[in-house]
Amino acid sequence: MINGQILHLQRLSTEDGPGIRTTVFFKGCPLHCAWCHNPESISSRIQTQWFSVRCLDCRTCIGACPNGCLTMTDDGLAIDREHCQACGKCAQACPSGALEAIGRTVSVEDLLVELLKDRAYYEVPALCGGEKSGGGVTLSGGEPTFQPDFAEALLCGLKEQGIATALDTCGLTSTHTLDRLLPLTDLVLFDLKINDPVLHHEFTGVSNKQILENLVYIRDYCRTQIRPFELWIRTPLIPGATNSEGNLQAVGRYLADTLNGTVSRWELCAFNNLCRDQYKRLGMEWAYAQTPLMTADELAHCEQIAKASGLRQDLILATGATRTVEPQ
Repeated sequence: MINGQILHLQRLSTEDGPGIRTTVFFKGCPLHCAWCHNPESISSRIQTQWFSVRCLDCRTCIGACPNGCLTMTDDGLAIDREHCQACGKCAQACPSGALEAIGRTVSVEDLLVELLKDRAYYEVPALCGGEKSGGGVTLSGGEPTFQPDFAEALLCGLKEQGIATALDTCGLTSTHTLDRLLPLTDLVLFDLKINDPVLHHEFTGVSNKQILENLVYIRDYCRTQIRPFELWIRTPLIPGATNSEGNLQAVGRYLADTLNGTVSRWELCAFNNLCRDQYKRLGMEWAYAQTPLMTADELAHCEQIAKASGLRQDLILATGATRTVEPQ
């Protein structure tokens, strides 16, 4: 039996591939992006989060912690995360559900049972026409390739059941892992954040050398395999980091010159700040806590830059929520 660590399942998803999908969010990621929208997915360890609005200040949790990791302060409950073992005893003792475990260990077999419950959604007729929605299951995170044995076994089980699969990856993995996962994947969602290696290291903590090499490897794999798959590139539009004209032009030129004929979509994903409270619950600072959503004009401007970079314009799509500009 192969076990893995996941965060949760997101059902009825329409943002992680075509059709109606269920997204499995894996725990653990080799990157530490300054803007990470899923901070709870960075660590591979099970963690504990505290919801201040639910807390009764009864302090039952403090007595329940066997390691003395909880202290009530003027700012709320403080968790000594360095020594916390995420045993879950504090959450079990909390009468109001103010403490929760982030992540869980699950077997491939049990997870498949859950995912197959959604089969009807993957196969539901599209709104226009009588064809199936084209949905399926997407492995996301975190980083699915960070748990290769678990990811491979899960993809294999899904394909045995005839379920379409997608792999959402940051690209920092080994070619050996890609060789194991790509034959079981119908769509690869590949994040290409920053083209410049120095800036990539500054904002993510790692070089993009292996990431770019893996993109070329996937390109060649697509061109030579009997069973091809689609490749979508996704670039988050982060103010002051990835949304610059220079970066968007560089990424677009790379896709046009190096991956010509392989990429079927380049998606520009607008910055969102819905994760602000998640950082607070984890006791983490976030450099983008005060950064607003992009305006519709700003998003359209990024799309125009991308469309002038050399990649076929019909492959470029800007997505995400934007803010309304207050009238002067």
